[in-house]
Amino acid sequence: MKYPKIKSGLFVNNRNNFRNQLKSKSLAVLHSNDIMPRNGDNTYKFRQNSDLFYLSGIDQEDTILLLFPDAPVEKYREVLFIKETNEKIKVWEGEKFTKEKAKEYSGIKTVIWNDDFDAIFNMLVPFAEHLYLNLNENDRAATEVPYKDLRFANKVKARFPLHKYERIAPIVGNLRCIKSEIEVGLISKACEITGNAFERVLKFMKPGVMEYEVEAEILHEFLCNRATGYAYHPIVASGEAACILHYNDNNKACKDGDLLLMDFGCEYANYASDMTRTIPVNGKFTDRQKDVYNATLRVMKEATSMLRPGITLNDYNKEVGLIMEKELVQLGLLSQKDIDEQNPDVPAYKKYFPHGTAHYMGLDVHDIGNRYEVMKPGMVFTCEPGIYIPKENIGVRIENDILVTDGDPVDLMGDIPREVEEIEHLMNS
Repeated sequence: MKYPKIKSGLFVNNRNNFRNQLKSKSLAVLHSNDIMPRNGDNTYKFRQNSDLFYLSGIDQEDTILLLFPDAPVEKYREVLFIKETNEKIKVWEGEKFTKEKAKEYSGIKTVIWNDDFDAIFNMLVPFAEHLYLNLNENDRAATEVPYKDLRFANKVKARFPLHKYERIAPIVGNLRCIKSEIEVGLISKACEITGNAFERVLKFMKPGVMEYEVEAEILHEFLCNRATGYAYHPIVASGEAACILHYNDNNKACKDGDLLLMDFGCEYANYASDMTRTIPVNGKFTDRQKDVYNATLRVMKEATSMLRPGITLNDYNKEVGLIMEKELVQLGLLSQKDIDEQNPDVPAYKKYFPHGTAHYMGLDVHDIGNRYEVMKPGMVFTCEPGIYIPKENIGVRIENDILVTDGDPVDLMGDIPREVEEIEHLMNS
């Protein structure tokens, strides 16, 4: 882990909140993610299961968390199973969690090598009435890989078919939506590092620079500040590529007179940040580019002020669309006739603003959350309006991460430059 130790109180509190929502005589189990094969004998870099990390603070493979508040033996009411380390592992892979270190990081008193999991689990199951199992229920997820939690669920249901089975995902999902003070601090740190990377790019940028060189500058700043790396694959899109929403080739030259759209964010202590900025490659916006940029910025500012308790994400996105509609008319991209004759299911503004304005953010960049429930204090959302005009080679998106509170929304990226004058000044200073 590159990041400093997180206070174990965060995870102790998360587990207490989770336990309070379990039915009586319930046993819950969560697994770490797999180490995924890449090619040959190579593997992808390990990333911990967000739910397991949320409840344990353990950022290591081959980890299992068992929670059984009504276990007849007290020491088995909260058990962490970790990979047994030895001298050979230390030589080839480096140090792993010892039992003492795992206790320190998680706040869990009972830590056992994971080779003993099956025996202890089988011993405890007869005393449980409900078995809580975990699956990836993020409604954006679409994976065909049978991951550890899924394999375990299939195995346990075949082994113990008469128990009552419950879902962990809705409970942890609701808990993860509301960020604690410590979590907001970690997200804020990720936002700070991301802002530093953006200012680094402003000083580096000039015509002829390759998109992948920009990507390298960003990653350099991330790693120098103890971030794990990117929270998601970065978009570094110049010219016409800025109109491709999920462009990630990042392999073109940035040309004089073009705009460069950069959508990136670092991951710090497993918490994501998500930022988009659009800048002129040569350090000076044209009049048309400036008009489109400022229109997008006006929508963003108004949309930020609307991130308050009581509105659902779906309704929020629709309302922001109406604000964008007015700006598109002012830019000469939409006419009143276009609006009058539009299909209500596919509003006219979607031609130039085809995506939503916000999504949940936290341990995952597209974090778990119910888009049909109202926003609450402690939730963190992105705010990211955009205007894309392919025929003019103009693509503009501006995005910050926003904390919902009882009062005014808090912009966690409020110190990162976004005004035209700020960007031009920094690029030319």
